[in-house]
Amino acid sequence: MITLKSAREIEKMAASGAILAGVHVGLRDLIQPGLDTWDIETFSRDYIESHGATASEIGFDGYKFATCVSINDEVAHGIPRKGLKLKKGDIVKVDMCVNLDGFESDSCWSYAVGEVSPEITKLMDVTKTALYLGIDQAVIGNRVGDIGAAMQQYIEDENGFGDVKELIGHGIQPTIHEAPNVPGYGIAGKGPRLREGMTITIEPMVNTGTWQIADRYDAKDDWTYYVSADNTPSAQYEHTLAITKEGPKILTSQDPEFDKKYLL
Repeated sequence: MITLKSAREIEKMAASGAILAGVHVGLRDLIQPGLDTWDIETFSRDYIESHGATASEIGFDGYKFATCVSINDEVAHGIPRKGLKLKKGDIVKVDMCVNLDGFESDSCWSYAVGEVSPEITKLMDVTKTALYLGIDQAVIGNRVGDIGAAMQQYIEDENGFGDVKELIGHGIQPTIHEAPNVPGYGIAGKGPRLREGMTITIEPMVNTGTWQIADRYDAKDDWTYYVSADNTPSAQYEHTLAITKEGPKILTSQDPEFDKKYLL
Protein backbone atom coordinates (compact mmCIF):
# COMPACT_ATOMS: atom_id res chain seq x y z
CA MET A 1 0.00 0.00 0.00
CA ILE A 2 1.27 3.47 -0.88
CA THR A 3 1.27 5.79 2.13
CA LEU A 4 1.33 9.59 2.02
CA LYS A 5 3.50 11.43 4.52
CA SER A 6 2.86 14.72 6.26
CA ALA A 7 5.28 17.63 6.13
CA ARG A 8 6.40 16.72 9.67
CA GLU A 9 7.10 13.12 8.65
CA ILE A 10 9.07 14.26 5.62
CA GLU A 11 11.16 16.56 7.81
CA LYS A 12 11.90 13.61 10.10
CA MET A 13 12.98 11.55 7.10
CA ALA A 14 15.22 14.42 6.01
CA ALA A 15 16.91 14.37 9.44
CA SER A 16 17.58 10.67 8.94
CA GLY A 17 18.81 11.40 5.42
CA ALA A 18 21.22 14.07 6.67
CA ILE A 19 22.99 11.46 8.79
CA LEU A 20 23.20 9.08 5.84
CA ALA A 21 24.53 11.86 3.62
CA GLY A 22 27.15 12.63 6.27
CA VAL A 23 28.44 9.07 5.99
CA HIS A 24 28.84 9.44 2.24
CA VAL A 25 30.66 12.75 2.62
CA GLY A 26 33.07 11.09 5.04
CA LEU A 27 33.65 8.20 2.66
CA ARG A 28 34.95 10.59 0.01
CA ASP A 29 38.19 10.99 1.97
CA LEU A 30 38.28 7.46 3.37
CA ILE A 31 38.04 5.56 0.10
CA GLN A 32 41.44 5.24 -1.55
CA PRO A 33 43.74 2.53 -2.91
CA GLY A 34 44.73 0.01 -0.24
CA LEU A 35 41.65 0.52 1.95
CA ASP A 36 40.16 -2.67 3.38
CA THR A 37 36.44 -2.82 2.55
CA TRP A 38 35.80 -3.69 6.19
CA ASP A 39 36.92 -0.16 7.08
CA ILE A 40 33.98 1.18 5.04
CA GLU A 41 31.66 -0.89 7.22
CA THR A 42 33.19 0.17 10.54
CA PHE A 43 33.35 3.86 9.59
CA SER A 44 29.74 3.87 8.41
CA ARG A 45 28.38 1.99 11.41
CA ASP A 46 30.30 4.16 13.87
CA TYR A 47 29.13 7.38 12.19
CA ILE A 48 25.49 6.31 12.15
CA GLU A 49 25.47 5.16 15.78
CA SER A 50 27.41 8.18 17.03
CA HIS A 51 24.66 10.40 15.59
CA GLY A 52 21.94 8.58 17.51
CA ALA A 53 20.64 6.51 14.60
CA THR A 54 20.72 2.86 13.60
CA ALA A 55 21.76 1.08 10.42
CA SER A 56 18.49 -0.33 9.07
CA GLU A 57 20.09 -3.04 6.95
CA ILE A 58 21.43 -4.88 10.01
CA GLY A 59 18.96 -7.70 10.57
CA PHE A 60 16.88 -6.92 7.46
CA ASP A 61 16.08 -10.31 5.89
CA GLY A 62 18.98 -11.71 7.90
CA TYR A 63 21.58 -9.26 6.58
CA LYS A 64 24.47 -8.76 9.02
CA PHE A 65 26.03 -5.49 7.94
CA ALA A 66 25.37 -1.74 7.92
CA THR A 67 26.55 -1.37 4.33
CA CYS A 68 26.50 -3.10 0.99
CA VAL A 69 29.90 -2.70 -0.70
CA SER A 70 30.01 -3.64 -4.38
CA ILE A 71 33.19 -3.36 -6.48
CA ASN A 72 33.70 -3.09 -10.24
CA ASP A 73 31.37 -5.62 -11.96
CA GLU A 74 29.44 -6.19 -8.72
CA VAL A 75 26.11 -4.47 -9.35
CA ALA A 76 24.51 -4.69 -5.90
CA HIS A 77 24.35 -6.47 -2.55
CA GLY A 78 28.08 -7.00 -2.24
CA ILE A 79 29.20 -7.27 1.36
CA PRO A 80 32.12 -5.66 3.21
CA ARG A 81 34.85 -8.31 3.22
CA LYS A 82 37.74 -8.33 5.67
CA GLY A 83 41.02 -8.49 3.82
CA LEU A 84 39.61 -7.30 0.48
CA LYS A 85 41.64 -4.23 -0.47
CA LEU A 86 40.56 -1.58 -2.93
CA LYS A 87 42.88 -1.02 -5.89
CA LYS A 88 43.63 2.05 -7.97
CA GLY A 89 41.16 2.17 -10.84
CA ASP A 90 38.34 0.39 -8.99
CA ILE A 91 34.80 1.71 -8.79
CA VAL A 92 33.10 0.96 -5.47
CA LYS A 93 29.42 1.40 -4.65
CA VAL A 94 28.33 1.88 -1.03
CA ASP A 95 24.62 1.46 -0.27
CA MET A 96 23.04 1.86 3.16
CA CYS A 97 19.84 2.70 5.04
CA VAL A 98 19.50 4.78 8.21
CA ASN A 99 16.72 4.87 10.80
CA LEU A 100 16.47 7.90 13.08
CA ASP A 101 13.61 7.85 15.60
CA GLY A 102 11.61 5.53 13.36
CA PHE A 103 12.19 7.42 10.10
CA GLU A 104 14.04 5.82 7.21
CA SER A 105 16.41 7.00 4.49
CA ASP A 106 18.27 5.09 1.79
CA SER A 107 21.12 6.13 -0.49
CA CYS A 108 23.86 4.58 -2.59
CA TRP A 109 26.87 6.38 -4.05
CA SER A 110 29.65 5.38 -6.43
CA TYR A 111 33.29 6.22 -5.68
CA ALA A 112 36.35 6.22 -7.91
CA VAL A 113 39.33 4.61 -6.19
CA GLY A 114 42.25 6.80 -7.15
CA GLU A 115 42.57 7.57 -10.84
CA VAL A 116 40.12 5.56 -12.95
CA SER A 117 39.80 4.92 -16.67
CA PRO A 118 37.86 7.25 -19.00
CA GLU A 119 35.27 4.47 -19.33
CA ILE A 120 34.65 4.43 -15.56
CA THR A 121 34.54 8.23 -15.45
CA LYS A 122 31.89 8.28 -18.19
CA LEU A 123 29.94 5.48 -16.49
CA MET A 124 29.79 7.43 -13.25
CA ASP A 125 28.82 10.66 -14.99
CA VAL A 126 26.06 8.99 -17.03
CA THR A 127 24.63 7.18 -14.01
CA LYS A 128 24.55 10.28 -11.81
CA THR A 129 23.03 12.37 -14.60
CA ALA A 130 20.38 9.68 -15.11
CA LEU A 131 19.51 9.88 -11.41
CA TYR A 132 18.77 13.60 -11.67
CA LEU A 133 16.84 13.18 -14.92
CA GLY A 134 14.64 10.71 -13.04
CA ILE A 135 14.27 13.06 -10.09
CA ASP A 136 13.13 15.86 -12.40
CA GLN A 137 10.20 13.65 -13.44
CA ALA A 138 9.13 13.03 -9.83
CA VAL A 139 6.39 15.66 -9.77
CA ILE A 140 2.74 15.53 -8.77
CA GLY A 141 0.61 14.15 -11.60
CA ASN A 142 3.38 12.32 -13.42
CA ARG A 143 3.56 8.54 -13.33
CA VAL A 144 6.29 6.19 -12.17
CA GLY A 145 6.92 5.26 -15.81
CA ASP A 146 7.92 8.86 -16.55
CA ILE A 147 10.83 8.52 -14.12
CA GLY A 148 12.09 5.28 -15.62
CA ALA A 149 11.58 6.36 -19.22
CA ALA A 150 13.71 9.49 -18.76
CA MET A 151 16.56 7.48 -17.26
CA GLN A 152 16.38 4.63 -19.77
CA GLN A 153 16.38 6.94 -22.77
CA TYR A 154 19.52 8.71 -21.52
CA ILE A 155 21.35 5.55 -20.42
CA GLU A 156 20.58 3.30 -23.37
CA ASP A 157 19.64 5.48 -26.34
CA GLU A 158 22.00 8.39 -25.80
CA ASN A 159 24.96 6.58 -24.24
CA GLY A 160 24.70 2.91 -25.20
CA PHE A 161 25.12 1.58 -21.66
CA GLY A 162 23.18 -1.24 -20.01
CA ASP A 163 20.25 -0.11 -17.83
CA VAL A 164 19.77 -2.84 -15.21
CA LYS A 165 16.18 -4.10 -15.15
CA GLU A 166 16.01 -6.67 -12.35
CA LEU A 167 16.86 -4.28 -9.49
CA ILE A 168 14.73 -1.20 -8.91
CA GLY A 169 13.90 1.72 -6.67
CA HIS A 170 10.95 1.67 -4.30
CA GLY A 171 8.74 3.49 -1.87
CA ILE A 172 10.18 4.08 1.58
CA GLN A 173 8.73 4.69 5.07
CA PRO A 174 7.60 3.26 7.41
CA THR A 175 9.96 0.45 6.30
CA ILE A 176 12.86 0.61 3.87
CA HIS A 177 10.95 -1.21 1.12
CA GLU A 178 7.40 -0.03 0.44
CA ALA A 179 5.11 0.40 -2.57
CA PRO A 180 5.39 1.57 -5.28
CA ASN A 181 8.16 -0.07 -7.26
CA VAL A 182 10.24 2.57 -9.07
CA PRO A 183 12.14 0.94 -11.95
CA GLY A 184 15.09 2.58 -13.65
CA TYR A 185 13.34 1.99 -16.97
CA GLY A 186 9.78 2.34 -18.18
CA ILE A 187 7.16 3.77 -20.50
CA ALA A 188 6.16 7.40 -20.08
CA GLY A 189 2.58 7.80 -18.91
CA LYS A 190 2.40 4.33 -17.39
CA GLY A 191 2.43 3.13 -13.79
CA PRO A 192 1.15 4.56 -10.50
CA ARG A 193 0.47 8.28 -10.45
CA LEU A 194 2.71 10.40 -8.24
CA ARG A 195 0.93 12.20 -5.41
CA GLU A 196 1.92 14.78 -2.84
CA GLY A 197 3.40 13.10 0.23
CA MET A 198 4.81 10.03 -1.51
CA THR A 199 8.39 9.20 -0.54
CA ILE A 200 10.46 7.07 -2.90
CA THR A 201 13.97 6.11 -3.87
CA ILE A 202 15.32 6.54 -7.36
CA GLU A 203 18.41 4.41 -7.99
CA PRO A 204 19.67 3.78 -11.52
CA MET A 205 22.13 0.90 -11.84
CA VAL A 206 24.13 1.07 -15.05
CA ASN A 207 26.63 -1.31 -16.68
CA THR A 208 29.06 -0.37 -19.44
CA GLY A 209 28.02 -3.57 -21.24
CA THR A 210 24.85 -5.61 -21.02
CA TRP A 211 21.91 -4.63 -18.83
CA GLN A 212 21.62 -8.22 -17.67
CA ILE A 213 22.90 -9.41 -14.31
CA ALA A 214 23.93 -12.75 -12.81
CA ASP A 215 24.42 -14.23 -9.37
CA ARG A 216 27.89 -14.71 -7.88
CA TYR A 217 28.40 -16.91 -4.85
CA ASP A 218 31.13 -16.13 -2.32
CA ALA A 219 31.89 -19.40 -0.53
CA LYS A 220 34.12 -17.71 2.05
CA ASP A 221 31.25 -15.59 3.35
CA ASP A 222 28.40 -17.86 2.17
CA TRP A 223 26.82 -14.95 0.36
CA THR A 224 25.29 -14.46 -3.09
CA TYR A 225 25.23 -11.05 -4.76
CA TYR A 226 24.65 -9.57 -8.20
CA VAL A 227 27.20 -8.90 -10.95
CA SER A 228 26.91 -7.76 -14.55
CA ALA A 229 26.38 -10.80 -16.75
CA ASP A 230 29.36 -9.91 -18.97
CA ASN A 231 31.57 -8.79 -16.05
CA THR A 232 31.67 -5.17 -17.19
CA PRO A 233 31.88 -2.33 -14.63
CA SER A 234 28.71 -1.09 -12.95
CA ALA A 235 27.72 2.14 -11.19
CA GLN A 236 24.81 3.16 -9.00
CA TYR A 237 23.54 6.41 -7.50
CA GLU A 238 20.48 6.66 -5.27
CA HIS A 239 18.60 9.35 -3.40
CA THR A 240 15.54 9.25 -1.16
CA LEU A 241 13.09 11.99 -2.09
CA ALA A 242 9.62 13.33 -1.35
CA ILE A 243 6.95 14.38 -3.85
CA THR A 244 5.78 17.88 -2.85
CA LYS A 245 3.81 20.82 -4.27
CA GLU A 246 7.16 22.56 -4.77
CA GLY A 247 8.57 19.67 -6.78
CA PRO A 248 10.80 16.72 -5.85
CA LYS A 249 12.75 17.25 -2.63
CA ILE A 250 15.91 15.22 -2.02
CA LEU A 251 16.14 13.97 1.57
CA THR A 252 19.67 12.51 1.32
CA SER A 253 21.54 15.42 -0.27
CA GLN A 254 25.32 15.50 0.16
CA ASP A 255 25.79 18.82 -1.64
CA PRO A 256 23.40 21.66 -0.73
CA GLU A 257 24.79 23.91 -3.44
CA PHE A 258 24.40 21.33 -6.23
CA ASP A 259 20.97 20.26 -4.93
CA LYS A 260 19.75 23.77 -4.10
CA LYS A 261 16.48 23.58 -6.04
CA TYR A 262 15.68 20.13 -4.61
CA LEU A 263 15.97 20.94 -0.89
CA LEU A 264 13.10 21.35 1.58
